[in-house]
Amino acid sequence: MFMKYAHHFHAYQPGDVVYVRDGNGGGPIEYEERKSPVAIRIGGNEVRGENWTMAMLYSYEMISDTLSRLKGVSVDIEPFTLLMLLYYRRRAFEDTVELLRELDAVPTVPFHPIMPHLDEFEQGILARVSFDFYAPLTGNKPVVGYWLPEAVITKKTAEIVESATDKKLVFLLDERQLLYDFPQAKYSCNRYGGSFVFGREWSLSDAFAFNTLDVSGLVGETLSRRDEYKESIGVPYLVFTASDLESLLGNPQQLDRFVAWMEGIEKKGVERISAPSFVWKKLSGEFTRLRGECSFVMPVKDHSSWSDYLDLSLDGKTSDSRWLGYRRVDGRVFARKVNGRKVSQLWKVAFTRLFAELNRAVRLGVLRSLLELGASDVKEFLVRYARVFFRGYYDYFGLTTSVNYVLEPVNGDREALKLGRVYYLMLLANHSCPRFWENLDTRVAFSNVSVMAKVLIELMKYFDGSELQSLFVGSYLRLLNFEGFYHVWHLGGFPSIEGWETSEEAWREALKPEVPTSGYNVVTRATLYVGKRDLKGELRNLVENYNLEWAVADTGHVPGEAHGLWENSKFCEHRE
Repeated sequence: MFMKYAHHFHAYQPGDVVYVRDGNGGGPIEYEERKSPVAIRIGGNEVRGENWTMAMLYSYEMISDTLSRLKGVSVDIEPFTLLMLLYYRRRAFEDTVELLRELDAVPTVPFHPIMPHLDEFEQGILARVSFDFYAPLTGNKPVVGYWLPEAVITKKTAEIVESATDKKLVFLLDERQLLYDFPQAKYSCNRYGGSFVFGREWSLSDAFAFNTLDVSGLVGETLSRRDEYKESIGVPYLVFTASDLESLLGNPQQLDRFVAWMEGIEKKGVERISAPSFVWKKLSGEFTRLRGECSFVMPVKDHSSWSDYLDLSLDGKTSDSRWLGYRRVDGRVFARKVNGRKVSQLWKVAFTRLFAELNRAVRLGVLRSLLELGASDVKEFLVRYARVFFRGYYDYFGLTTSVNYVLEPVNGDREALKLGRVYYLMLLANHSCPRFWENLDTRVAFSNVSVMAKVLIELMKYFDGSELQSLFVGSYLRLLNFEGFYHVWHLGGFPSIEGWETSEEAWREALKPEVPTSGYNVVTRATLYVGKRDLKGELRNLVENYNLEWAVADTGHVPGEAHGLWENSKFCEHRE
């Protein structure tokens, strides 16, 4: 049989940072994590952690052991996740590194932001860091995969990523993002810009992730993708699926189901090979090509993703509406059900706009200050600062992390380290996960806001006595007064699908706290949680009129984590 098969696992877990400790930028950040114990069942075992992130990291030991016996699998692990694995489970980290070397390691964007939602400046920095970080794992491979967070892509973002490497890239996407022009392009090696692209079989991927087919059903559905034409002329073709690594933990039997599925298709004569390896074999001539194959241009829908709300689509293709709170095609705000109640997604409209404005303010302060320090190459410094932020990881591979190397583009001025720190903290505060979920009051939203509040407070102090201080005081107050944006930004004027989603009542209902320990929405709560610890002197006046007893790190639970065995099932607490 000429059918080949590939599966990609995407790994991303962080979201339990509740407070970043003070630092001068000369070393990796130190932080406090949520204490909300939870357990996950894997087969006959139970993995426990003091929070969701830790439980997931601990589970990697079992996952790595299983995947090491398989082939045809590619894996991406978000850099901050991999760094945490090194710090907390070194043996699991070492096993994972070996696994990534044996399988196909796929570079991905640090901190898991929605790339097209960021300014092109940040996209360029993150793209360069992603390849620098993954260099020890991809080695001299001429073709590597690339995973954009949530697979959200635009032509411009793809160009930015391509410009950051001399390797040939294979963007791993979803078939609902691709605009097929002719039938034979399916399962083939197709071009996208200066790179290549594969779209996962979404229905088959979801059947595994959400346990809607048994093993025989998965094997049968895989074989049903047989391309009779390509079989008849002896041309290899690739059926590609992808899922979150967390999908292996959806129930105690998932890991065994995946192995049985892979072994089942292999027994039917289907060779397993990763998507990047498949492309390389096509380019090298080892695999026969259709006439023009690897030159076919595959159009991709801008702003599409692998996990949008397909029921809102008007064209059968995905978009990034899930992270915007409104349907991109017509700008209409929508609602989703959370634990049986409808929740307007209007809060995402405000959350997205606010963080874009805060990112811009931070960038302005950092870039202006670096230039005032006489930086000869601001971008190069910000890329090299990854060697400080991820120092333990780079040290593990024997790569230089010396301060002299990092500071070379700023003429050795150590003051730049503080600016590198706040810039990377700003990036850390842009995780995509808060806007993935339908309810605002989650541990992941708290984490983003807490880190951003820290950034703004550090910049207030850095610019003490400067006219720029007021910019960051104002930015902190915007976080603090998130609820007021309904009127400030005239959010009630947005069109909506059902007609009520942009009402003030819907807005207030969406922001309502889900914990019994606070009367503040999670954005205000997280901003105060940091402010009550860090604001001193005159700056303390920014929070004095608030009830600081309500400035707690407790949040509601993430709906997709309901299968976890939480010690506190009512809300995601933080035990001080």
